[in-house]
Amino acid sequence: MSTPPAGVPDRLTGLVHALRAHGLSIGTGESVDAGHALEAVGFTDRDRMREALAATLLHKEGQRALFDRVFDLYFPLTPERAEGAADGEFDTAALREQLAAALAADDRPALTQLAGDAVGGLGGYGSAPDSDGWSSYQTLARLRPETLLARVRAMLRESAADGPDFTDRLTDDEIRRRIEAFRERVRTEARRRVAERQGRDRVARRAVAGTADSVDFLLAGRAQLDELRTTVRPLARKLATRLAARRRRAARGQIDLRRTLRGSLSTGGVPMRPVLRRRRPGRPELVLLCDVSGSVAGFANFTMLLVQALHDQFSRVRVFAFVNRVDEVTDLIARGAADPAGLGARIIDEAELTGWHGQSDYGTALGEFAERYADAVGPRTAVFVLGDARTNMSDPNLPALKLIADRARRIYWLNPEQPSLWSTGDSVALTYAELVEMHPCRNARQLGELIGRLLPV
Repeated sequence: MSTPPAGVPDRLTGLVHALRAHGLSIGTGESVDAGHALEAVGFTDRDRMREALAATLLHKEGQRALFDRVFDLYFPLTPERAEGAADGEFDTAALREQLAAALAADDRPALTQLAGDAVGGLGGYGSAPDSDGWSSYQTLARLRPETLLARVRAMLRESAADGPDFTDRLTDDEIRRRIEAFRERVRTEARRRVAERQGRDRVARRAVAGTADSVDFLLAGRAQLDELRTTVRPLARKLATRLAARRRRAARGQIDLRRTLRGSLSTGGVPMRPVLRRRRPGRPELVLLCDVSGSVAGFANFTMLLVQALHDQFSRVRVFAFVNRVDEVTDLIARGAADPAGLGARIIDEAELTGWHGQSDYGTALGEFAERYADAVGPRTAVFVLGDARTNMSDPNLPALKLIADRARRIYWLNPEQPSLWSTGDSVALTYAELVEMHPCRNARQLGELIGRLLPV
C-alpha cells in the first residue's frame, strides 16, 4: 500500500467539504472509499486520481463538471509559476501564434502551458495582499482566442495539403471546441492562482459554478437554462414519488381522539384500538399564475414544465401567464413538452399577455385574473403565483389578490429574488406577503423542495 504524499489527506478532505458546500450528498463512507481508491491507483497519474475520486464521490452525471472544477483547485495540474511580466513586456502576438499552432496540433500539454503563460502575462491585476490578483476574463479579453479560428483552419489546410480532405478531418466546430477547452484551461489556471492567495476553500465556495439545479434562475444564461431543462423529468419523477407517499400516509387519516377514548372504556381507559378519521378520496386542483416577463421568464418556464410533468398528481391543472395581461396557456404547456426550449417564445407569440406597454403590471394582471378566471379557483385549488412582485410603480391591486386567496384552498407566492431585495425599488413583495405566504425560490433545488413540501395531497 503506497503512502500518500504530504498534504493529500487534507486536500481530499477539502475537496469533499467543497463538494458538500455545493449541495452534493457525500457521506463519511464515500469519503473513506475515496481515500482507499487513491491508495489503489497511486498518486503519480493525476487523471487516474481524478477518475477514481469521481467514481467514488459522485452519484449523478450532471455533477461531473462541478467536480472537475473543484478537483483542479485541490489537485492542480501545474505548479505555481512566477507572476507574469508587465503588460508592456509581454509579447501577446507571439503567444497568439504559439496558441494557434498548439490548437492546430491539438497539443494539450502545450495548451496547458500556454494557458498558464497567458494568465501570468495578461491576467494579473492589483497589488493589495487581499486582492484576487488574477482574472480569466481579463486574460481572455486581451488574448481573444476566439479570433484564431481562421488562422487555425489555414494551418490545418497547409498540413493536410497532401493528405485527406480537410473537411473530412476536422470541422470548424472541432476548432471551436478546442478553443473553448483552452478558455476553460485559462479559467482553471486563474482560479488556481487565486486559490494560492486566498485559500482553496474560499475560492471553491465562491468562484466555482455549482450544478445546474443550484444556478440562480435570475442569473442563468441560455446554456445553463438548456441544461436545467434536462432535469425536469428526473425531478418530476422524484417529486411524484414523494407526493404519492404523502398521499398514502394521508389516506390512512388522523386519529379521532373522541371516538378513540370512547372505545377505550371497554379496556379500562387504555386506547388499544385507535379510531382514525377517514379522508375523502380525491386529488387536489392546481393553478399556476406566472409572470413571464424579463429575467423571471426562465424561472416561470421551468416551473411550468415541471408542473406539466406532474399533471397526473392532480385532478386538474390550469396554467395562466401574464406580463400586464393574463391569458390561459394550459394547452401551450401540454404541447410544449416536446419542445421545452421553445416554450417561452411560443407563449409570448401565441398568448395575449401585453396591452399598450410591455412592462409587467401585477395589479392589472391580478385584477384581470380575478375578473375573467375566478371560476378556476375553488375550495380544492392550490394557487401558486410565480414572480418577483416588481410592479414598475403601478397599483399592486391588493383586493384582487385577497379575492383569489379567499377562494383558494391554499395560495403560495414563489419569488426568485433573494429576500433582502424584497420591497426595494419597485418591488411590493412584502406588501403581498401580508396576504399570502411568500417563499424565496432562487434555483431548481429550492423549487423541488418547495413543490414537494407545499403541494397539497
